[in-house]
Amino acid sequence: MFWRMAGLSTASPVETILDKENFTLEELLDEDEIIQECKALNGRLINFLRERAQVEQLIRFIVEEALEDAEKRRTFKFPFIACEIFTCEVDIILKTLVEDEELMNLLFSFLEPEQPHSTLLAGYFSKVVICLLLRKTVPFMRYIQANQDIVKKLVELIGITSIMEVLIRLIGADEHMYTNYMEAMQWIEDTDVLEMIVDKFSSSDSPEVHANAAETLCAITRFAPPGLAAKISSPSFIGRLFRHALEDARPKSVLVNSLSVCISLLDPKRLTLGVYHHTYNRQITQGPPVTANPETVEGMLESLGDLLKLLEVSSAENELLTTYGKLQPPLGKHRLKIVEFISVLVTVGSEAAEKELIRLGAVQRILDLFFEYPYNNFLHHHIENILVSCLESKNVPLIEHLLHECNLVGRILEAENNYKLAADLNKPTVPCEGRLPPRIGNIGHLTRISNKLIQLGNNSAKIQAYLQENSEWTDWHTNVLSKRNAVENVFQWACGRPTALQDRNRDSDDDDYQDRDYDVAALANNLSQAFRYGIYSNDDIDEAHGSLERDDEQ
Repeated sequence: MFWRMAGLSTASPVETILDKENFTLEELLDEDEIIQECKALNGRLINFLRERAQVEQLIRFIVEEALEDAEKRRTFKFPFIACEIFTCEVDIILKTLVEDEELMNLLFSFLEPEQPHSTLLAGYFSKVVICLLLRKTVPFMRYIQANQDIVKKLVELIGITSIMEVLIRLIGADEHMYTNYMEAMQWIEDTDVLEMIVDKFSSSDSPEVHANAAETLCAITRFAPPGLAAKISSPSFIGRLFRHALEDARPKSVLVNSLSVCISLLDPKRLTLGVYHHTYNRQITQGPPVTANPETVEGMLESLGDLLKLLEVSSAENELLTTYGKLQPPLGKHRLKIVEFISVLVTVGSEAAEKELIRLGAVQRILDLFFEYPYNNFLHHHIENILVSCLESKNVPLIEHLLHECNLVGRILEAENNYKLAADLNKPTVPCEGRLPPRIGNIGHLTRISNKLIQLGNNSAKIQAYLQENSEWTDWHTNVLSKRNAVENVFQWACGRPTALQDRNRDSDDDDYQDRDYDVAALANNLSQAFRYGIYSNDDIDEAHGSLERDDEQ
């Protein structure tokens, strides 16, 4: 090769070390070019590293913590280089490891309870195990099947994200795994791994454990083999999940993360698409409705009443000061998650779910939250989705319940007529003292809901008749809503504002862009100039950071 020709390159430092009579593994690991030489399949180097003694020492660097007084290279460099050697995927080195049971036992000794399990070494351990799983699937799975206690140990350490990733891949809950190795993993379906994971909600108080357990279960709902998928969607498993979620003494993170699993069971794609994409995509393209196993839905309905009771209670009874006033108490993450769960449940189109929501008065209570917390846009998006789903439902009693018992139109008109935040100390959201009360922050959502009502009224005689009977609605529609829609029609603007996502309902052809008078690059440049020349002060930036830190409370 060109760089090996005499006179054109110097000898590799790795070759210099290999030329010595008595060199050590540590000398090689301390050389920066060792990874490059591994990837270049340097024969002399590979033959040395493939020896059992060297593989064992590499594993020890990864699974054993260095002593407190050890050199920095032993603490940081050697474990990193050892991990990189394995992940170079040199077949003969991986073969030495995976075919030696004692070496595999040494590797998985990292999972023993008495080990410190540092985040750094956990990451290296995870990379090596996943590399073996991908490149030596059959012998690796054979070893795991013969040592099934490894699965239990992985679950015990699920709070470490690197360990969680190993568990997800091991049980087949990864879209890139096991397309050709279904037989090698069939045994995992007969284990009680799902029960072990869900019981972490009860056995641990750590929010990290709860979040990672939920992420693992969500991954199973998306990509797991049929056996595990059937088990996790069964009513008995749903009941077990809700029992943990609704325990009074458990942290609210259990409820929040349990509901994430339920949401993923109802709509497996939701967690990968994100909240906003899901909401807008559904409203614009009118894609196929979400479908879910009826037995799964019925299993969730058994606990729906107890779940809705939690909407009356906030996890934070304290006051939270904001730029517009104070929250007393804040909405709380768990109540927001309950509303999100209802939002997905409604989109399933289950008649049983709709009847239960009517019976329990769920929509009415959720509508109350919409007006009690007029600045929580996360809440507003979910509730708008609920209202639109109810209005689009084929279940006439649900539509009538929303229009009559919930008085949707009346509440819209009341908010529009009293668009300033009320200074009522008995309400959760109170304006600042000594300042003019601000405009409520959900007018935009009310506008979209109103337009949706009118749109559906054109295709529904019942909705049309209901709207026409209300003279106040007719006047407001003519004198306020129609003019607002004309002002907010961005296709008529010439001030440089790009269109919003929900307004992009035309083809992106040349004529469409020629009609617009904005320059995105210029807008971005203007914004950067504003920050550069101090138009926005550091106080503004600090305030933004502070608001992020309080997201959990709101």
